[in-house]
Amino acid sequence: MVTQEEIKKGEEIRKRLLQTKEVEKRIAEKMSKIKHKLMVLSGKGGVGKTTVAVNLAVTLALKGHKVGLLDADIHGPNVPKMLGVQHAKLEVNEKNMIVPIEPIKNLKVISIQMALPQDDLPVIWRGPLKHKAIQQLLDEVEWGDLDFFIVDMPPGTGDESLSVAQLIPDLDGVLIVVTPQEVALLDATKAINFSRQLQKNVVGIVENMSGEIFGHGGGKKAAERYNVAYLGSIPMDAKIVRCGDEGEPFVMKYSDSEAAKAFEEVVNNLLKVLGEK
Repeated sequence: MVTQEEIKKGEEIRKRLLQTKEVEKRIAEKMSKIKHKLMVLSGKGGVGKTTVAVNLAVTLALKGHKVGLLDADIHGPNVPKMLGVQHAKLEVNEKNMIVPIEPIKNLKVISIQMALPQDDLPVIWRGPLKHKAIQQLLDEVEWGDLDFFIVDMPPGTGDESLSVAQLIPDLDGVLIVVTPQEVALLDATKAINFSRQLQKNVVGIVENMSGEIFGHGGGKKAAERYNVAYLGSIPMDAKIVRCGDEGEPFVMKYSDSEAAKAFEEVVNNLLKVLGEK
């Protein structure tokens, strides 16, 4: 015989399922107002994935596209620092929605870092809490109509990447960042297999830190081996590191540099892959 306690638990589970479905429906409605949605992923840390995500977002914004950039790296959120908005305070509008920060024209940014009481406070969360946080950043932020929505993921293929892939079912695809060494093939393999297992398209591979120190060509070899688009390579440039530390978008400050032109080439190739002019 079913007890009252079991009935109560069943009702609570049904209530939570309904709430989850409602949230997912709202997220889907928000995402429907965005033309292109992309995850920026890497098979491991230390490849400059966030640097690439930030500078690609800024390059798109400078071209006149309306861009949203979500920092989904819950434990190491560096997007605000690289854009000089790490001390920005989030506000809520009249619709009780979080208003994203706009560091430059056409670019909206949100990160968990902006909600922390102090910069050096660690986020010590397990998977369900991280999923809930990403869900809120998608659902409760006033993203509005956008041409591009870029999600900067943490390294690897863990909880956050799974959450984004599940919460944005109509994702255009995954952009994978690798370094030039031969081991890039192994790192790319993990990211590509992750994407394909979740039935997400790989829009292309970007080789970062190309040059004398790390070599070049690993990204192109990975793209050829797995039959995905090679979007281009970003040369090693110490000024990119300094700009990230100083909170100034590299592609704006050094727009005539070889590396800035390389970022633009990557963006142009990405636009072609997505069917844009």
